[in-house]
Amino acid sequence: MKLVFKAKNNQGQIKEGIVEATDPVAAAAILEQNELVPISIVEEKKSWGIIKDVMKAWEGVSQKELVVFFQQLSTLIGAHVPVVSSLLTIEDQTKNRFFRIILKEMADDIEDGLQFSVAIEKHPDVFAPLTTSMIRSGEASGELQRSIDTISQNIEKNYQLAAKIKGALYYPAFVLGVAGIIGFLVVTFILPKITIMIKDLKVPVPWYTSVLIWLGDFMSVWWWAVLIAIGAAMGGVVYYMKTPAGKSEWQQIILKIPVIGSLARSIYITRFAENFAALLDGGIPVVRALIITSQVVGNEVFEKIILKAADEVKSGGSISTVFLATNHFPPIVAQMIRIGEETGSLANVLVKVAKFYNQEVETTTRSLTTLVEPILIVFLGIGVGILVVGVLLPIYNIAGQI
Repeated sequence: MKLVFKAKNNQGQIKEGIVEATDPVAAAAILEQNELVPISIVEEKKSWGIIKDVMKAWEGVSQKELVVFFQQLSTLIGAHVPVVSSLLTIEDQTKNRFFRIILKEMADDIEDGLQFSVAIEKHPDVFAPLTTSMIRSGEASGELQRSIDTISQNIEKNYQLAAKIKGALYYPAFVLGVAGIIGFLVVTFILPKITIMIKDLKVPVPWYTSVLIWLGDFMSVWWWAVLIAIGAAMGGVVYYMKTPAGKSEWQQIILKIPVIGSLARSIYITRFAENFAALLDGGIPVVRALIITSQVVGNEVFEKIILKAADEVKSGGSISTVFLATNHFPPIVAQMIRIGEETGSLANVLVKVAKFYNQEVETTTRSLTTLVEPILIVFLGIGVGILVVGVLLPIYNIAGQI
């Protein structure tokens, strides 16, 4: 449990903060180990935890905010400002209320004697394992600022990569969304008013016109049920995608989709190379770096391959051996990693791999946007054509006979 304490240090100064322990007695022992004399120890109020959870759900901490945070932290530490003062200074300038709570808690923890890496590790919902490992390595080597710079650059690269993908998907998603809404409104409210003219004339019509008449009549009465069914179907898909089985299945399917699969593969290889290189540059051992990278690559298929490579290295093998045995990593990547392993320049090789596949992602996203535009135009044209051929053309023919 989390316990709020008030204690005195050796200089007689009053310190307040939060300590995690099984009970107040254990918390007092922890404080005494850190040369603090307990004054009061009480359980943290649940309402604060609820407020914090609400703020997390409402605001969270974006990748962009993390980039800015680590850039500011690097600047302050480079100016020889203590970590606690740096965190409190950044907290004063941060608009995100949830992030401000996290920074304040970290500052309090460090003031209470915890290492920076331990304070960060207590917030896995904000800071990834890669960040914790890099900070821990920087503390051990005495190069904390360098580690923070590396983290900042790494998060920024991941943010830019994600931004490219979102930018490529926003346009088609917006067009399809608007087209779906307009199509629903046309079929529900406009189509029944148009087809009523055909029904009033009581003349034979083609089968496809009959289908459209039936569809318009059905939607005019049961549109609310259709909306509920669509919402339930979308909710069910989203729920299933969040389950371990659904997430795993989707991650395997996405790699098999033409064009999209190739783009996804380039994204995962870029993430692997950038994060693995950053960890190696930070002095993290190869096996540990592989395990951490597997957690941030974002695909279960690649995660299993990377973990298998970690097991191979543990037993004296090489990463390239595992990558050559799978078709998810291109042979050129495996060969470049082999050269890096043999020459002792694995981190430099990984940087080149990341740069190459980052360019591939950029090229593919541009091509994808160019390819999607005519497909959307054809899709919308088919919808308009069905309406014209199925409804307006029969009306025109009937009017011509009269």
